Amino acid sequence: MQNKKIVVLISGSGSNLQAFIEAQKEPEFGGEIVAVISNRADAFGLQRAMKSGIPAITKLHTDYASREDFEHVLVDEINRHKPNLVLLAGFMRILTPAFVEHFQGRLLNIHPSLLPKYTGLHTHRRAFENKDEYHGSSVHFVTEELDGGPVIAQTRTKITPNDTEETLSSRILALEHKLYPAVVKMLIKGQIELKQGEIYFENRKLEKPIPL
Repeated sequence: MQNKKIVVLISGSGSNLQAFIEAQKEPEFGGEIVAVISNRADAFGLQRAMKSGIPAITKLHTDYASREDFEHVLVDEINRHKPNLVLLAGFMRILTPAFVEHFQGRLLNIHPSLLPKYTGLHTHRRAFENKDEYHGSSVHFVTEELDGGPVIAQTRTKITPNDTEETLSSRILALEHKLYPAVVKMLIKGQIELKQGEIYFENRKLEKPIPL
C-alpha cells in the first residue's frame, strides 16, 4: 500500500517534526513527509528536514501585506504536494477560517494542555497557578476556534511537588513525541475519521479523547 503524504508546518525547533521523521522510518507507520514549510527562515526544523532529505520550504508571512495574502500562497504550496494530512507542529500563526475549511478533516494540531483547559499560550504556568494535579497534551482536528477543535487523543502526567515550569514542559514535550505520531498512524490506518464535526474511532463515535 502506498504511503500517505504528509506536509508539516513549523515555526521553530521542530522537535515534533523530528518525532515524525523517526516514525516514518518504521514501515508500519504508513506515512511519508513530502514537505516541511516554515514561516520563519531561522526555524531549526528546516535543518532537520534537509538533513533527512525532505524538501524544506520557507514562506515568510512578513513578505505579504495581509494574513489572507500569505495564506493564499501557503495553500498553493501545500496543495502542490497533494498531502493526505497537514500537521501543525509548532506553527505559530493563527489560521483564517478559509484556510481551515480548505483542509478540514486532514488538518491536525498538538497543544500542550488537557483541552479544553488552557487554550492559547503559557499552558504550563497556568497549570501550576491553578494547582492542577495533572497536566498533559492534546492532539485535535483544527477548526476556526483557536485550540477548540475536536480532541482525538491526550496524554497526561502527574504534577509533582518538585516540578518547575521547565521540568514539566520538558516531560510534556517528551510525551508529545509519542502521542502525535501515534494519532497520525491511527488516522493513516483509517481508524479515526471526522464526520460532521464528530470523531469516530473504528466506526464508533468517540465520547472522550483516547488516552495514550
